[in-house]
Amino acid sequence: MLLSVLVPVFNEERLAAGTLKELLAVDFPGETEIVVVDDGSRDRSWEVLQSFEDNSRIRLIRHDRNKGKGAAIRTAAKAATGDNIVVFDADGEYDAADLPRLLTPVLEGRASVVYGSRSFGSHSAYSFWYVMGNKGITLAANILFNSYISDLETCYKLLPRQLYLDLNIRSGGFGMEAELTAKLLKRGIRPYEVPISYTARSREEGKKITWTDGVQALWLLGRERVRRGGRTRLPRA
Repeated sequence: MLLSVLVPVFNEERLAAGTLKELLAVDFPGETEIVVVDDGSRDRSWEVLQSFEDNSRIRLIRHDRNKGKGAAIRTAAKAATGDNIVVFDADGEYDAADLPRLLTPVLEGRASVVYGSRSFGSHSAYSFWYVMGNKGITLAANILFNSYISDLETCYKLLPRQLYLDLNIRSGGFGMEAELTAKLLKRGIRPYEVPISYTARSREEGKKITWTDGVQALWLLGRERVRRGGRTRLPRA
């Protein structure tokens, strides 16, 4: 099984090199490829990434302008060749060493879609409202789709590449997290969750998501819940 790790990058010249070195150092239980998309960075991110272009495990792609995280992941997934895909943000908030945990349920035949679930402790939370926003969006998804997931907005979502392409995720920005989860839940696919570590960075350190992304996520959840097509019968309460 080949795993494609998709890495969207936007203005991360300080962390881009460390991100790729961290991924290359992980002992994955199988073959991996790393597909990096520079999403129109305006700093030196692309120059930093090009220093890895001779590595056979890394593929570099560049958007001529910033299109958003969702668009970068869509580009990476189309270029990937793996059986499964997982996203790894180049922001230093996630630990690459946790990625093999997501593969374990798949290799054991217990799941095909796996989420890495974060526990927000005092040392890892960006702010009270950031955590409450995450929990609120997850709660909304659970109510709308009669599910019980713990972390909708997690970056760590491992799933078959073909399934991702079939879902036809159109959101260009951070809303892709809500759209992807909503479409999975609407199909009756409940992600298998495993615990992961997480340390949020601050605005000063480069955190990009805002409250408006939360509003968009709620709108996308509602839209997908009422949209016709691609729906399986939801389990009864």
